[in-house]
Amino acid sequence: MRFVGINSREAMRQVRAALGDEALILANRHTEQGVEILAMAESVAAESSAEAVTPPATELRQQSPAAPVHQDPAQAFETMSARLLEEMRAMLARERSQAEPADTLSERLILTMREAGFGQALADEVVATLPEELAAGSTLDDRALSWLTRQLVKRLGSLDDEAGFMDRTGIIALIGPTGVGKTTTTAKLTARYVMRHGTRPVALVTTDSFRIGAHEQLRIYSRLLDVPMYALNADQPVSELLGRMKGKSWIIIDTVGMSQRDQRVIEQVRHLHGGDSPVRLVLLLNAASQPETLEEVVVRYRQAAQAAGGELHDCIISKQDEAGRLAPVLDIIMRHGLRLLFVSHGQRVPEDMSLADPAALIEQSFAERVPLTAPLARPVTEPVARGTGSLLGQGRRLATLLRTLRQHLPGFDRLEEVWNLPGLPVSIQQQRLDSLLAEYPHSGQALGMLWSERRRVAGEAWSMPDVALSPEGIWLALPLLQHRQVAGQQARLEAALEQCEIGVHLLNGLPDGEAGAWLEDQALSWCSQVRGSQRVEHAAERSSLAMLGAVGEPVGEVRCRFRGVPGRLELATLPVGSMLKGNRRESLDARAWFGEVRDEESGRILAKRYWLTPARLGRGPQPLLLALLQAEVLPQLARRAWRHLDPGAFGELRADVRLLMASGLATVAAHLDIAEDEGAMDLRAELLGLGGGRRRRRDVALLESLVQLFMVRDSIRHLGLGERETG
Repeated sequence: MRFVGINSREAMRQVRAALGDEALILANRHTEQGVEILAMAESVAAESSAEAVTPPATELRQQSPAAPVHQDPAQAFETMSARLLEEMRAMLARERSQAEPADTLSERLILTMREAGFGQALADEVVATLPEELAAGSTLDDRALSWLTRQLVKRLGSLDDEAGFMDRTGIIALIGPTGVGKTTTTAKLTARYVMRHGTRPVALVTTDSFRIGAHEQLRIYSRLLDVPMYALNADQPVSELLGRMKGKSWIIIDTVGMSQRDQRVIEQVRHLHGGDSPVRLVLLLNAASQPETLEEVVVRYRQAAQAAGGELHDCIISKQDEAGRLAPVLDIIMRHGLRLLFVSHGQRVPEDMSLADPAALIEQSFAERVPLTAPLARPVTEPVARGTGSLLGQGRRLATLLRTLRQHLPGFDRLEEVWNLPGLPVSIQQQRLDSLLAEYPHSGQALGMLWSERRRVAGEAWSMPDVALSPEGIWLALPLLQHRQVAGQQARLEAALEQCEIGVHLLNGLPDGEAGAWLEDQALSWCSQVRGSQRVEHAAERSSLAMLGAVGEPVGEVRCRFRGVPGRLELATLPVGSMLKGNRRESLDARAWFGEVRDEESGRILAKRYWLTPARLGRGPQPLLLALLQAEVLPQLARRAWRHLDPGAFGELRADVRLLMASGLATVAAHLDIAEDEGAMDLRAELLGLGGGRRRRRDVALLESLVQLFMVRDSIRHLGLGERETG
């Protein structure tokens, strides 16, 4: 029997399913379809061997006991067959052990998606970004399923709320094949609009003059909703009706249904765009259609929109109640980067339509999983974009990654705006940068501030910018340039409190006398990382912190990442009094902290650090110590990013813009390296996958992937816009 699978493992599964574990493999080879195996059942082989080697009784010769023993040719053949049988069994065992490793988590996740109805291309694309924290295991547990769900949810674009669609004025045209439910959906959307804004601003338009009763059906809805309806021939431009619809700010067009293969589709869309007013196209997708049909509908209607000078970004799922599974239509929407607005699931107007909820839709798709009846193999029904699938997949992946970074990291959208400045005239860069930073960060956006050292980074002519912390303790992606801030430490602290209500200050070195007194008067939280040579008073004696470390009270350890590698921070503490800063003796009721950073695997000491905090904070400032420790890497990463950003590749590039670009990437990379939440884990996997996996320190690999991401983003912008704007 002949068996063909996408790989050896799948082909061997077919063999075992058909012939059992004792099947004999006769031959195997690679073909265009995958791996081909020729196999037969052992019982059949044994029967054939017996029939071939057993001679008639009359042909058997008797040998005398004294005669030399010579093996009969028929017996020799039987012995050889038995030996061959054993060798085939051994070969089968070896093939099984080599071609069928234990199921990995990646395979289980792909199988889960395929059972739900998602295609192989999307499954491969999603599972390619499996985080290293999960990939080490093989169990499809709740954590792995939660990760898979998150990946699909973030790939399914949708509206944040209904107002994003209903409160935007203009002309909307519903397009799609015949029978997809455009007229009913038109009525549902109109009813929802009327419920929000009343009947006065809305008008209905139909271009369907082909279907018997099409006008009358929509007219009935218009009467029920008390909104006017207008008829437009399919070959009439929309502009011919606009004069009759003065005062109407929300116009929805029910277009004539056409097969995606009808050449008139392009003409239909062109007439919709024939007027001066832009028309938003919304494609209806029948959830009950075959995946191949849905694929063709999206491709052909998008081509028609582009040929007519328009764009098609939005869609609505119709007839969800008639679909056996929801995953195929969701797969099409995600792979083509469409935004899903609503889901229609019945005939009632307007009840049977709801705003698209990506999480609920993905959950439903997994609830509809059906075990595969055939071995997992790549279907031949996703060929429309063959040859460009990897490119399209990468494009979707990059777009999704940028969108997720904006959602997950506060200030990332501002960092993107800074990246838009290079190439513009220097004067315009200055104007836009001033505008961008004027109210950044705003009140409520930041709770703390990491004040960098007031000296140049080694080997560079610039100082590391300061970094604000969000109320959740996340570093804002766009740092703050030192030279744009007021002079004097106390003045900077006061300005931060006034502008952003900054209540937590992370300092490199002790605050000066005025700033320290001000911090205590304001009862603000602060933490200073200092050198071991810092002298303090303890037990009526002045000693260096390095000397006092041995008498500190141990307070346990916390996990950390230190310069891109996992470690453990062992802490001890001690109350101290006055301290020396320069030649001045400053009295301060404080607590000293001593830390040893050890390699998580070897236990080797990597570094020793010292901090001072106000005594009133007690033993609570451990997160502040950790934040200062893990921020040490920022200048190094910023310097590496700075050197990646060759001004020659950007045209005109101001030095302060370049520094913001570099330090922003460093801040993002450092945060993603140390953060332990699921969102950061997912982003790490996506970014590390851009560079083909991790080959060096994780924070450095993340930084270089971010540089690559922004470079590709800018290249795509150049392709789309031609020349960058100049004014």
